[in-house]
Amino acid sequence: MIFDFHDQVILVTGAAGNLGQAVSFAFYAAGGSLVLVGRWREKLVELFNEQIPEDERGLYVTADLSAESSVAEMVRVVLAHYGRIDILVNVAGGFTMGTAVHETAVETWDFMLNLNARTTFLMSRAVIPSMLAANRGKIVNVAARAGLAGKAKMAPYVISKSAVIRLTESMAAELKDHNINVNCILPGTIDTPRNRADMPKADFSKWVSPAALADVILFLASDAARDVHGAALPVYGCS
Repeated sequence: MIFDFHDQVILVTGAAGNLGQAVSFAFYAAGGSLVLVGRWREKLVELFNEQIPEDERGLYVTADLSAESSVAEMVRVVLAHYGRIDILVNVAGGFTMGTAVHETAVETWDFMLNLNARTTFLMSRAVIPSMLAANRGKIVNVAARAGLAGKAKMAPYVISKSAVIRLTESMAAELKDHNINVNCILPGTIDTPRNRADMPKADFSKWVSPAALADVILFLASDAARDVHGAALPVYGCS
């Protein structure tokens, strides 16, 4: 399917990561205007300056996505620049293995919940009012297959991604009557340099590529998914 996002403003969090880059480049190739959100401006410039320059279709912004005030200020800047946010893609997040629950430090618990669930909550809460005012919008969240069931020594991560799924469903129920679609994807193991280094004996051909995930995200952000609300789409590759 060929997607067309001309005249649409797409905000991508975690733009500097492997999946964030794939998503950003895919939306830009489809004609969208990109807001690339990262923690460090220097990194955004290094990664995107040649392919998504800062001009009428590119804006680099930095924020601490776990801090309410930082998120609010960043969204204010974006709305002042573009006047709207048509699509929000919450890519920012991360994974770490852990310990048994009774051995898990509170700091580890808070880190995972903040990184995955709190960032999605704060970003969505900040952007939704402008979408309600426009009576339209798309939100696509990145959850994970691991969020579907508990796993040993992964409780903080699993619970944080499960929270993203439930948050997606709750927002979809609240917003579907306002022409706003909220959905999420459930990636399996993503084929990234970090995962290859951590699991050198795995069969990488069975993993899902960032480009394949980007295709699904573009579908959910497109008019083709206009009747899809609260979905958690599995994108596992062959693993």
